[in-house]
Amino acid sequence: MKCYHNQMKILLTLAIALLFSGCLYFNDRGVSTRYYNECHEYYDSMGVYHKTCDKNLLEYKDVTNSVKKAVSN
Repeated sequence: MKCYHNQMKILLTLAIALLFSGCLYFNDRGVSTRYYNECHEYYDSMGVYHKTCDKNLLEYKDVTNSVKKAVSN
């Protein structure tokens, strides 16, 4: 009986993942819920260039830093 519940949990988790897989997009900075990056680029009054981007669900640089730490330990 216990094995049956574990299988149902796995199937339910996979079904939910498949339902929401169309809502996640891979962009050049990571994984996001938006198809295009929402970056705002502008120059301030001193002529300095600024670029601010919305946070992704998963940033590629965070993943690479974590992998480097795991490999070095």
